[in-house]
Amino acid sequence: MYTQLTADQVKTLQTSFINKVYAWMCLALTVTGFVALRTVTSETLLSLIFGSQFGLIGLIIVELGIVFWMVSNIDRMSSNMAIGLFLLYSALNGLTLSVLLLVYTSASVATTFFITAGTFGVMSAYGYFTKKDLTSWGNLLFMALIGLIIASVVNIFWHNSGLYWIVTYAGVLIFVGLTAYDTQKIKQMSLEMDAESEEGRKGAIMGALRLYLDFINMFIFLLRIFGQRR
Repeated sequence: MYTQLTADQVKTLQTSFINKVYAWMCLALTVTGFVALRTVTSETLLSLIFGSQFGLIGLIIVELGIVFWMVSNIDRMSSNMAIGLFLLYSALNGLTLSVLLLVYTSASVATTFFITAGTFGVMSAYGYFTKKDLTSWGNLLFMALIGLIIASVVNIFWHNSGLYWIVTYAGVLIFVGLTAYDTQKIKQMSLEMDAESEEGRKGAIMGALRLYLDFINMFIFLLRIFGQRR
């Protein structure tokens, strides 16, 4: 796309796109954290979400629906709609994840967040700066993720502690790998679109969504390891 531009101009455009991706991701994480903190202090919201199993299950179904809708219809929606759906998803995720603040101590949640941020930062930097093509990681990590989901669903009914810890450590490794893989994909994407165009704005949102999901899932699995229950 940038064949007529100088190397410095290409680098500037690429940096602009990458910065937008991380800015949207950080905003989404902030929204999620704010909503989670507000939820645990509201008796009404806690009762609405956790008063019955349908409240929490309904929220999860809506969240999954938003993600699948965004992924499958991003080409047909406006960038403003993509932004709205992304922020809505992050807010709903805050409602869902508020349960973690009820189960684990504040100190262990904060510690795990910083561990996650450090791990995410290292792997994202690796994905961005490595000269190695991580394409081969994609299929492997995708198959591992499918296996992780199946094992997690099975263990909901089986309640096997051994499988629980296998899933936990496997989950950490999978999302550590996905962080590097997705970062490299986003870097490649930045060479194909203008950050200021409509397509560029939508691309930045989808890139932010991928990294947001990597961060949140890595955090949840690490919290299983480092979190201290109340």
